[in-house]
Amino acid sequence: MQSNDSRLTAGNFPPTRWSVVLRARSENSADRSRALDLLAVAYWKPVYKYIRLKFSQPPDQAQDLTQGFFLELLERDLLSRFTPEKSRLRTYIRLCVDSFVLNAIKYAGREKRGGGTVHLALDFSAAEGELHTQAIHPASIPSPEPFDLFFEKEWIRSLFSSAVDDLRGHCARNGRQTAFSMFEAYDLSDDHPSYAQLAERFALPVTDVTNKLAWARREFRRFAEQRLRALCSSDDEYVRESKSLFGGTP
Repeated sequence: MQSNDSRLTAGNFPPTRWSVVLRARSENSADRSRALDLLAVAYWKPVYKYIRLKFSQPPDQAQDLTQGFFLELLERDLLSRFTPEKSRLRTYIRLCVDSFVLNAIKYAGREKRGGGTVHLALDFSAAEGELHTQAIHPASIPSPEPFDLFFEKEWIRSLFSSAVDDLRGHCARNGRQTAFSMFEAYDLSDDHPSYAQLAERFALPVTDVTNKLAWARREFRRFAEQRLRALCSSDDEYVRESKSLFGGTP
């Protein structure tokens, strides 16, 4: 699965017509396939973890259900029913997951749908490791609402994780590995060093550390905003989502 799009690395927000929702509704099979790719990158971990916790599914079943869900999104053209005026895309996706999993459990004895025509290369072991690190148990979640909040938080985590990957690749291609290393050490670490410690580690003045971190943070936000923009079906939806995630004016 390719996780980047040329329109996401051009330095500008991708135009509305290339949003994942409109891609999924396209008559062009390549655009529809690209929509699945974008959706999977943004949502597969939240979907998998949500299925594991809310429906108490073992890892192998949750993996099959996750694969099957994204196949169903295309087969049944579920995004054609999405109306951004009524809900956020991530809310709609979550409700679709609920419906899909409940039906799958109800008809568990039937032959699996899809015949393996679509298979996404997803790192389920990494997602499972994150679940164990989070130490969340279904019994500790007392009502349905926290599951909804859990899904939203995992979606945000997935979006930002993809933006970090974008930044890492951007720095590697442009000889800015030092800036990424500083960003990783300071902004992504639970025990981040001081600017003075980073300056000593990289043998640079503190002013250079400040500038490099400022640049890396700007680029990180740019990549995060670009990925968010590709997942919104309209400018209005993007503005709402951006304010929710970043605050202020996008």
